[in-house]
Amino acid sequence: MTITIDKAGRVVIPASIRERFGLVPGAALDLAVDETGIRLQRVAPGPRLVKIGRRLVARPTAASERPAVDVAALVEEERNRWP
Repeated sequence: MTITIDKAGRVVIPASIRERFGLVPGAALDLAVDETGIRLQRVAPGPRLVKIGRRLVARPTAASERPAVDVAALVEEERNRWP
């Protein structure tokens, strides 16, 4: 998939990709640069500590619902990318 950078230096992530990975407006992304290129990675918030009785318990802060991923479709899509 080829995308372009606009005059302001912004990159638009296609809607199908945003939906697949549950990216919503305001979602934090981490930009990593290495010898192979540039990588965007979703930043997952860390757990919060909740006191239950005399114990501290880690509770997730991310939404409990994750987008459904069709692995077979992803594999087929990847196979079709290469001649």
